[in-house]
Amino acid sequence: MAADTALSPTQPQGRRVLAQARFEAAILARNGEQLLVSLVLPALAMVALIASSYPELPEPRVALVVPGVLALAVVSTAFTGQAIQTGFDRRYGVLRFLATTPVGTDGLLAGKAVAVAGVAAVQLLVLGALGLALGWRPDPLGLLTAPVTAVLGVWVFVALALLLAGLMRAEAVLAVANLVWVLLAGLGGLLLPGDTVAGLGPVVRWLPSGALGDAFRDGMTGAAVPLLQWAVLIVWGALLSLAVVRTFRWRD
Repeated sequence: MAADTALSPTQPQGRRVLAQARFEAAILARNGEQLLVSLVLPALAMVALIASSYPELPEPRVALVVPGVLALAVVSTAFTGQAIQTGFDRRYGVLRFLATTPVGTDGLLAGKAVAVAGVAAVQLLVLGALGLALGWRPDPLGLLTAPVTAVLGVWVFVALALLLAGLMRAEAVLAVANLVWVLLAGLGGLLLPGDTVAGLGPVVRWLPSGALGDAFRDGMTGAAVPLLQWAVLIVWGALLSLAVVRTFRWRD
């Protein structure tokens, strides 16, 4: 990669970032564990929740289930995958090496974000197609709001992933990232609205996971343009990004 002409110091920074993004996306695509978490498990969750009668949801169930699964897929790639990969890259000195290449530290982080956005777009298309096959019929307006929601979700959860990976040892990142994924999926308002799980709606809606899930659900069902949820995600994204800038360590 270091020998890639796209990373030559004479090339514009934008081309270097895109080259780094292609490299990062290829790593994500070849990672079997990541594909399991980001695509297979969300697909299974979609089928199971649509076929099940629990928890009790308004009919048609598919209208709420599919947007929740899309939110879960974004978090799987933007947070879980990036936190674990970045944590181990930092441990083995890969981050320190990449930071010395022409792409630089800012370009490296931008490349990761672009790669995640690209992979997430493919995920959403695949899972959306599965949802359509299962009877999902999204509101046309929701198809316009979904890309905005997805981009904001990628920003917030990549920032959270980098914050975690930059502060903790790789083994701890592995354990914590997977635990957080399970908690957010079950209780954080991703798969299902917060008020369907132990009445947590008043709290969950202000969490980044709850805001992301609600933004997909409100937009895709035509309930409303999710302006409030977007605002919550923007605030979380700004706070987490600032924390990353101040605390991220490039080596153990």
